Amino acid sequence: MATFQETFRNIFKIHELRQRILYTLALLVIVRIGAHVTLPGIDSHLLSSAMTNSTSDNLFGLYDLFVGGAFRNAALFALGIMPYISASIILQLAGAVVPYIQKLQREGEEGRKKITQWTRYGTVIISAFQAWGVTIHLLNMNYNGSPVVPEEIRGIGWTFSTIVFLVAGTVFIMWLGEQITDKGIGNGISLIIFIGIIDRFPYAILDEYRLLAAGQRNLVIEIVILAFMVLVIAGVVLVTQGTRRIPVQYAKRVVGRKVYGGVTQYIPLRVNTAGVMPIIFAQSIMFIPSTLFSFFPNNEFIASIAGYFNYESFTYSFIYAVMIVFFTYFYTAIAFNPQEVAENMKKQGGFIPGIRPGKQTAEFIDNILTKITLPGSIFLAIVAILPAFVSRFGVSGSFAQFFGGTSLLIIVGVALDTLQQIESHLLMRHYDGFMKSGKIRGRRF
Repeated sequence: MATFQETFRNIFKIHELRQRILYTLALLVIVRIGAHVTLPGIDSHLLSSAMTNSTSDNLFGLYDLFVGGAFRNAALFALGIMPYISASIILQLAGAVVPYIQKLQREGEEGRKKITQWTRYGTVIISAFQAWGVTIHLLNMNYNGSPVVPEEIRGIGWTFSTIVFLVAGTVFIMWLGEQITDKGIGNGISLIIFIGIIDRFPYAILDEYRLLAAGQRNLVIEIVILAFMVLVIAGVVLVTQGTRRIPVQYAKRVVGRKVYGGVTQYIPLRVNTAGVMPIIFAQSIMFIPSTLFSFFPNNEFIASIAGYFNYESFTYSFIYAVMIVFFTYFYTAIAFNPQEVAENMKKQGGFIPGIRPGKQTAEFIDNILTKITLPGSIFLAIVAILPAFVSRFGVSGSFAQFFGGTSLLIIVGVALDTLQQIESHLLMRHYDGFMKSGKIRGRRF
């Protein structure tokens, strides 16, 4: 059986796969370069000083996480790929209530093309509004009385040009993501977010090293922290890959001289069907109060209320966890429709042994999905509050982000999807994959 080193060498033996990987890496380098090119007219030194504490533990901090620090740098790619994701989520949610969008989703390739076109239009509209908000934010930003945007260039001209630059940056990133999906190793949009989060990891390691070098952290304690982090990652991988398989029997059909059906297949119900979306929804809502409170820094009453919404407070963690459980069920209900699955099975002559086709099948699937979603949602809630928990024990804030929450779930999810893409290319050319079984499989429950 091939070792990991042999598998890695095999990747670069396949010309097409090698080209796809190098092409993907080249485009991701462009994304990271664009995240450090400051918008025209902005004083980068003043910006760096003003941004030191202005994007932490609030809605801006969450946004900056997804765009890989580009928002903090007021870069050309400051909006990142988030307007595209927002447009995609809006259309996905609309598909649950708007009949015409539901129809497009069922029309196959032509319907997907139409939805993709609408998503692109929505991306431009959303990014234009967000870019306008960024210009207002930058115009109001100063450091020690010195404005980040010099007085001599302020005006409608600078505002309009900045909006154009930001919208163009978002459209360009959207195009790069589509190119990675088509000509690279796939998952273009996810990889762009992934590389932005991973970019922070070396700085987080450096912060931990500084604590160790300064004598503020014992070496044994640091090893224990790293071991705990490995266990958390293993748990996230386990739940992310976890599935409950429901057997489906297909009746035999004779068409001409061929016999179809008569085999048993499985419906894989994921323990974490909603993925990272519940955490994103809950975190966005939880950051709104702290963001609003930041506009009234001198009000004692508001400051006392803001204490309950502090990132490390028990109240914040409890409300945050409850919201994640709620949004997990909410998003799972949107992403997976048992009634539609039951109807498709009935049309194809499939049935679950012991369960009548149609309504009873839909109820059976829904019942199982409800049961396995509960432990999945609780696990998501625990992972989400872990960064706040470990930060109480002296772990640096930048390193604590990788113990759970949005960062870890995105990293694990995208890494597994990318490995599966590479795995499929290897197996198609009769090479051994990363796993001994030759395939990255979901964990069964």
